[in-house]
Amino acid sequence: MKAYVAGVGMTRFEKPETRDWQYWDMAREAGSAALADAGITYAEVEQVPVGYCFQPSTAGQRAAYELGLTGVPVYNVNNNCATGSSALMLARQFVEGGVADCVLALGFEKMKRGALGGGADGGDFSTSPVARHYGVMAARHGFEMSPPTAQIFGDAAREHMEKYGTTEAQLAAVGAKNHRHSANNPYAQFQDVYGVDEILAARVVHRPLTKLQCSPTSDGAAAAVVVSERFLERHEPARLAVEIVAQAMTTDTEESFASGSCVDVVGQPMSREAARQVYERSGLGIDDVDVVELHDCFSINELLTYEALGMCEEGESGELVESGATTYGGRWVVNPSGGLISKGHPLGATGIAQVAELVWQLRGEAGPRQVSGARVGLAHNIGLGGAAVVTLLRAAG
Repeated sequence: MKAYVAGVGMTRFEKPETRDWQYWDMAREAGSAALADAGITYAEVEQVPVGYCFQPSTAGQRAAYELGLTGVPVYNVNNNCATGSSALMLARQFVEGGVADCVLALGFEKMKRGALGGGADGGDFSTSPVARHYGVMAARHGFEMSPPTAQIFGDAAREHMEKYGTTEAQLAAVGAKNHRHSANNPYAQFQDVYGVDEILAARVVHRPLTKLQCSPTSDGAAAAVVVSERFLERHEPARLAVEIVAQAMTTDTEESFASGSCVDVVGQPMSREAARQVYERSGLGIDDVDVVELHDCFSINELLTYEALGMCEEGESGELVESGATTYGGRWVVNPSGGLISKGHPLGATGIAQVAELVWQLRGEAGPRQVSGARVGLAHNIGLGGAAVVTLLRAAG
């Protein structure tokens, strides 16, 4: 049975501690918007997978209760930065498997200011779920006094530069592009435009990554209503439904760790395999895609993902972004929302927010950031530790 996204909604992504709200306020705002977009009420929802990382157990119920007290199952999902897309994947599986005809995927996060830690309990990395990942990093690069997540991705950037000649200007071009795109996104945490020189001149977080190449911590929520063909036949949708053509999740394999490379340990092999599965299941390829929302937690990860998705050969991603192929007027538009770097990154909401952007794009409702003629969209969401989710969407009709 096919699955469709019938409605989406999200809050503006905000700098933590700048707006007086709680996670359930965010969920109510995003969830209500998605239900209204689909033209349904919460009473029609049969299952609710809810994604978040930093709230207490059963926070999903507390959030969903803001939308209604109907007694439907609520599932709490935590998959690091891939949490939102994991909740969406559960929603799709419920629908495709015939378990439910209408599912609400909800994701939110209320975060603290400052850089993310490395998942260590009280600073003891031996207890961290990602201890193996940081162990690979430390064995090759040592451990510096910089934020752990920026450090492991920054070390991946150093490897890419050493192996392929990728330049700091090419890394900065990712940040410049995504900040430029976010200027047209009212939901984005940042809407300032920066040139490559300004990106390079910003404070260094972990060489070669500067602050303007790193996603911030954020507060916010996003939601999507996923329905079956049967549901669409019974309910005329308020907006154009968008088909989930294929979706795949992968987790770490031996390839992630065997090479001792941070490029592998931060997830490029997972992303490559998830993309391969999606192309195989859909019969479509990257050349059929018009618009991409991908996980640019750091500028280097956007470059690594170009290669994993098949947009270019290994080592050619720096040249690809520099050529203009991934912005308006190029072969693809990547992160028209501004991506994680500029739109923001509330972990539980990110994967669903990516799909919300693609739904608006494929409906032709993205306003000044609209990608002309967009018919097929691809979302890529990755979490260290690890999970990668790739979702292929197609405009109906």
